[in-house]
Amino acid sequence: MSTAVPVIHIVDDDESVRTAVGRVLRAAGYQVSLYESAGQLLENLPAPVRGCILLDVQMPGLNGLQLQEMLGKMSFELPIIFLSGHGDIPTSVRTIKAGADDFLSKPAPKKLLLEAIERALNRYDETHERYVRLGAFRELFSTLTPREREVFSLVVRGKLNKQIAHELGAAERTIKAHRHSVMQKFRVKSLAELVSIAEKLGLIAESTRS
Repeated sequence: MSTAVPVIHIVDDDESVRTAVGRVLRAAGYQVSLYESAGQLLENLPAPVRGCILLDVQMPGLNGLQLQEMLGKMSFELPIIFLSGHGDIPTSVRTIKAGADDFLSKPAPKKLLLEAIERALNRYDETHERYVRLGAFRELFSTLTPREREVFSLVVRGKLNKQIAHELGAAERTIKAHRHSVMQKFRVKSLAELVSIAEKLGLIAESTRS
């Protein structure tokens, strides 16, 4: 996990709210970036560094729900916490279903706000770690030869060496050699590990393994 100070992005059209919440978060040790509208955040899209977004719901122009939807389509990494004075149960349910980490009503008690931010940062860490790991798997996959990719695809689908040899028209010992090379390149020792990597790469559907 990065040791850099997390950046909390506050998006709210109420200057007094931005100032007050920003002051609380700076005192808690966070860096803070302030935006008076959803459009301003889109125009100055935050760098993908550890942090989260505190987002108001009702704002002039683009509202919080619309911004959440747009960021979702962009696969934007930062978690979102809604902080709204106009919250209701249907709205909060909608935002959570759309991927928001939390929905707090203004004025949110300091303890609840800081706890929500810590949960969001933990989720950022988990998501970022998966993203980095997936990138590493893709890099390793790119080192496979065309034949190794064919063998890999069949091995993770449960095919035996003999079956793969028959399907590809190759000698079984050749398939064994390709399989060994694939395992070495992915740095794994078991078929289960190889299947898990194939699932993460989207090459096969998630299994029902317990």
